[in-house]
Amino acid sequence: MYDVLFVSKPVAPPWNDSNKNLVRDLSRALTRHRPRVLVPSGAPLSGVTSEQLYEGAGEYAPAFAANARVMARLLVGRRADLWHFFFAPNPVTLLAGRAARLAKGTPTVHTIASAPDSLEAVSGELFADSVVVLSEHTKARLEKVGVESRVVPPALVVPEVSEGRVTATRARYKIDGRYALYAGDLEFGDGAKTFVRAAAADTERELQYVVASRPKTARAQDARARLEREAVELGANIVWLGEIDDIHALVKDASVLSLVTDTLHAKMDWPLVLLEALALGVPCVVGAGTAAAELKASGACEPIRTGDPKALGFALRAWSERNDAVRARLDEASRWVDATCKPSVVASQYEEIYDEVVDRVRRGRKARR
Repeated sequence: MYDVLFVSKPVAPPWNDSNKNLVRDLSRALTRHRPRVLVPSGAPLSGVTSEQLYEGAGEYAPAFAANARVMARLLVGRRADLWHFFFAPNPVTLLAGRAARLAKGTPTVHTIASAPDSLEAVSGELFADSVVVLSEHTKARLEKVGVESRVVPPALVVPEVSEGRVTATRARYKIDGRYALYAGDLEFGDGAKTFVRAAAADTERELQYVVASRPKTARAQDARARLEREAVELGANIVWLGEIDDIHALVKDASVLSLVTDTLHAKMDWPLVLLEALALGVPCVVGAGTAAAELKASGACEPIRTGDPKALGFALRAWSERNDAVRARLDEASRWVDATCKPSVVASQYEEIYDEVVDRVRRGRKARR
């Protein structure tokens, strides 16, 4: 049994970051090794050994001081048998990780939960003994530049959503009837614009169209303002929501979820909201050519070409029907998510990687003596 230090953002609420959600769910599911997670002062993660390293829950991009504390922890803190890193690779964090790895000689695993646009450019600086990615899409990108990686799906704890929560959410946001939900980015990619134009083209008003996206930056707020103006000009029937209190209730009650965009910039390869939707019995439509297209394997996620409002509108209306064929595929998708992303299933794969990496590093040390 090994002590495994999970090196990540603060593992603490709010749970609106798929990277730290992955750390939370994976650390709780390990059975053969002892995880340790990094948390804010006074906020240990229940069920897991917690090191209170951070001052607060932090922002989407950790501050310099927070990164400095992590580096100090790696260099002078309690020794672990293995470090498991969770961060999007960039030159600064890769340099720091490599330096710590060389200084301490600790076996390392690096999970790239969200593949950056610059992945190929920084791939030569990846330092871990084993690189893990969440999709075949990212694995193929790395293979093209000569970097080996392994695919392990994200872990998902399926949220429990009561009918009372669904009813309260509908009432709060004045949603009536069937609706298509876009819960993606407003700032990057063409997903939101395509959704707005699909809504405008639905002259029969068969569906209500709901946009729920938290504005992470000022640019995202500006993007929303532009999209709202375009929606008014086109006559699109859209309910605009920002960050809401109960996204799971909104997802569960949707007729169909759209994430048809030409980029998953800053999102998990298999976006968490899509997995949650499929697990809750909601079909999804995604962009062909993205990592999310791999969710077609679930049986209830359809990849379509991006930037085509007509194709999107057709797919949304088709999937919003609850005929026998659609219901059967939704049941299949729920089972697929459980079999693929159940935390115990994912944790077992990681524990095999831990065993392999520690054994390989130790054998290498013996060979050099």
